Amino acid sequence: MSINLSHRAKAIKPSPTLTVSALAKKMKADGVDVINFGVGEPDFNTPEAIKNAAKKAIDDDFTKYTASSGILELRQAISEKLLRDNNLKCNPNDILVSPGAKASIVFILMAICDPRDEIIIPTPYWVSYTSQVEMVDAHPVLLPTSMENNFKISAKQLDEALENLSNPKALILNSPNNPTGTVYSKEELEDIANVCLKHNILIISDEIYEKLIYDNKKHISIASISDEIREQTVVINGVSKAYAMTGWRLGYAAGPTEIIKYASRIQSHTTSCVNSMTQKAAIIALKECSSDVEDMRKKFEHRRDVLVKGLKSIPNVQCAKPEGAFYAMPDISYYLHNNSKGINNSVEFCNYLLKEFHVAIVPGSAFGADNYVRFSYANSLENIEQGLIRFRNALESL
Repeated sequence: MSINLSHRAKAIKPSPTLTVSALAKKMKADGVDVINFGVGEPDFNTPEAIKNAAKKAIDDDFTKYTASSGILELRQAISEKLLRDNNLKCNPNDILVSPGAKASIVFILMAICDPRDEIIIPTPYWVSYTSQVEMVDAHPVLLPTSMENNFKISAKQLDEALENLSNPKALILNSPNNPTGTVYSKEELEDIANVCLKHNILIISDEIYEKLIYDNKKHISIASISDEIREQTVVINGVSKAYAMTGWRLGYAAGPTEIIKYASRIQSHTTSCVNSMTQKAAIIALKECSSDVEDMRKKFEHRRDVLVKGLKSIPNVQCAKPEGAFYAMPDISYYLHNNSKGINNSVEFCNYLLKEFHVAIVPGSAFGADNYVRFSYANSLENIEQGLIRFRNALESL
C-alpha cells in the first residue's frame, strides 16, 4: 500500500539541535569522549522542592485529567507571577497551560492563522519557529539581523517589511533570544510595539529565558509597554529553562481572551492537558524557587564569561557577548571561506568538528545564519575549557 504524505509533513525538517544531541549521545555510548555544546537545556537538577511537590501529588492521588487549560491554582500562580515579575495584569482565564512552550506557540498559531498568512520572524531564530509556522500553512517572513546591530530588528526595518506584505498576521519576538542571547531594551520594544499597533498585527512574545539575564540588565515584556499593546500580545513562557524542568514539559501562553479560548479548544482535542503532577510541581517552582533560579543564573553568567573570552581569543573569530539565555554564537565565516578541507558551510564544519575533534555544536544554518555556529554554555567549566581547546585546534587544522 502506498499512502501519499501531506505537503505539511514533507515540509517539516528534523530539529537540528535534537539531531546533534542524539548523535553526540550515540558517540558517547560508543565510548567516544564527546563534549556536547548542542543541547538547549540546563545541566542542573530540578530543585528539590519542585520534585517533592510532584511526589506529593502522586501520593495524594492527584493523577487524573485536569481542565485542558490547566488547573486553576496553577493559572492563578502564573497570573501572580506575571503581575509580580512583568507588571502584567492577566486573568487566569486568559492563560493556557500546555505540554511545553512549543505546544503553546503551535496552538496560538493554529488559533490565529489561515493559509498564506504571514508571520514575521527575525533571524537568527530559534529552529522551531519556521517549522511551526509552516505546520499551520502560514508563511514565515524572515527579517535578517547582524552582529553589528546586536542581532536586533529595528522598528524601521519592521515597518518597511510590513508595508510590503499582503497578509501580515503576527511577529514572533524572542527576548532573551535563542540562539544569540540578545535582549531588547524597553525603548526598542516601545518602538516595535508602536509599529505593530500601526499595522494591527499580533505579537507572540517568547520570554522563556527571562530569568536568565546578565550584567544587571532587566527583562522587559513587550506586553507591559501599554494596555493597548497588551491586548495585542500573547506572552509565551514556561518552567523548562529557568527551573531546570525541561523533561517535565510545561509551558504557557497568556494573552487576549478570544485567542486563548480558541487555542485552549484546539489543545483539548490534541494533547488534552499537561500531566497533573507537573502542574502541581510548577506551582512550587513559581512561588518558592527564586533563590534556586538565581544560583543557576550566576553560574551561567560565569560560564558565559569564560566561553566568550575563549572564543574571542581565537584569531578571526568574532563573538558578541550574550546578555541572556545560555548560548553564544560566534562568527566563523573567515574559516568557511578560507580552508583547505573543502568545507563550505556551517553544517559541513560542525560535522568535521564532531567527527575529528569530538565537539558537538549546532550549525548556524539551523537558525538562518550560516556564517555562525551555536554553543550552549549549559555545561561544566571543565567541558567549556576543554571544548575551547578542541574548537581552536579544529579551526587551526583548516
